Amino acid sequence: MQAQQYQQQRRKFAAAFLAFIFILAAVGTAEAGKKEKPEKKVKKSDCGEWQWSVCVPTSGDCGLGTREGTRTGAECKQTMKTQRCKIPCNWKKQFGAECKYQFQAWGECDLNTALKTRTGSLKRALHNAECQKTVTISKPCGKLTKPKPQEKEKCRDRSGESLKRW
Repeated sequence: MQAQQYQQQRRKFAAAFLAFIFILAAVGTAEAGKKEKPEKKVKKSDCGEWQWSVCVPTSGDCGLGTREGTRTGAECKQTMKTQRCKIPCNWKKQFGAECKYQFQAWGECDLNTALKTRTGSLKRALHNAECQKTVTISKPCGKLTKPKPQEKEKCRDRSGESLKRW
């Protein structure tokens, strides 16, 4: 009886083993049958980089506006385009509306010119704008410190006593 049970277990094991091998072979064949997707060809564009004009505000000298972009290339589908842009209203526009500078404190007043100056280093340039690395600005010194006026003399009569004003 034990021999029969042993034979049955061996047959079950052999069947399971063969089924396992069959499954492995089927999976391997299925993967081999799949065609590998060819990698997408990277199409090299002969188009140049976009070159952008300065931002032109729609109204005034700051706020929303537009800029024109152009690029070159024989087979470029698009060689010109317009882009929205914004010029912050709190930037120093005398150095270019797309250039932002970090300024030092104002220097001492130059008594010969009555001006004080400070320098700024480039903090940020929008849209690849061409900006100076450092800039210097001047402004009038303003009121120079004058000595405090002396107290007005009090009106006195001939005897030297202070007169009261009515």
